[in-house]
Amino acid sequence: MIRSVDEITNGRRMRRNRRFEWNRRLMRENTLSTNDLIWPIFLIEGENHCEPVKSMPGVERFTVDKAVEAAKRAFDLGIPALATFPNVSLDKRDETGSEVLNPDGLINQATRAIKAAVPGIGIITDVALDPFTESGHDGILRDDIIINDETVEQICKAAIIQADAGADIVSASEMMDGRIGAIRDALSGAGYSDIGIIAYSAKYASAFYGPYREAVGTDQMLKGDKRTYFMDPGNSDEALHEAALDVAEGADMIMVKPGMPYLDILRRVKDEFQMPTLVYQVSGEYSMIMAGVEKGFLDKERAMLESLLCFKRAGADAILTYFAPEAAEILNRQKNAGSTMET
Repeated sequence: MIRSVDEITNGRRMRRNRRFEWNRRLMRENTLSTNDLIWPIFLIEGENHCEPVKSMPGVERFTVDKAVEAAKRAFDLGIPALATFPNVSLDKRDETGSEVLNPDGLINQATRAIKAAVPGIGIITDVALDPFTESGHDGILRDDIIINDETVEQICKAAIIQADAGADIVSASEMMDGRIGAIRDALSGAGYSDIGIIAYSAKYASAFYGPYREAVGTDQMLKGDKRTYFMDPGNSDEALHEAALDVAEGADMIMVKPGMPYLDILRRVKDEFQMPTLVYQVSGEYSMIMAGVEKGFLDKERAMLESLLCFKRAGADAILTYFAPEAAEILNRQKNAGSTMET
């Protein structure tokens, strides 16, 4: 005799909580809001100009004045913070990435201009050297070796200069050993004990960074690869060791990068340390979704929001994503529709 479904499930039917939109909302374990979004933007020299990033449909590089306009848009949408990444001319790139120490460099110009026009938005800068080195590497390259300690000295100076310009948070994405403690000491010594530090604790040597390298102008410059300092994609426990060191050295937030291929790492890091944990939906992830959309294989809105919600489910407190302004518009529209229903 074939048993009924109620006999098989002891009367428990999981689909009861999925019947209607209202009870799906009641049962939802994780939600996404504009408060979860950080918008990474690319900067270029000049005035009153934007230029597209060919490998990232819908993404542009901004001159500083246009970056101010982008910041105003982000603030109006409720996006808490921007992360800025520069693309400087080739003549400003050298062995040591010395342009990172220019107080009037592109990053610092943008920080001052945005803070003057939109003081309520957070500005996150990055001390890595890759936009400024002639090798395209995140650190100082000599004889095919990345020089760890000299790189750390350079990025500590950069952190102080970025703080001088008004950055609220400095991030360290270059994966040098000991850099978080050194940056914390440098900032505190310069009177910036309140400046936050984001540690890119689990940054993998990934194939998904290609479009970003086009955006910052290093795609044709990179000599060799970054596997001697970025993490091996096959490793998981190592991410916990990296994060533990960064936490002990004084990081305020820790980062997992890339995002979707490393959801397991995100979950482990969040569970282990129970501290603010960020994830970066990197350029290759963005471009894959957009390619699917352009081919007609994916529904853009659904694919975008689902990918972002997955990061929340895996433990992310905030998400760096190039979808931020578009996602914020949709989330605000949904929120307003819900408010209308409530009244």
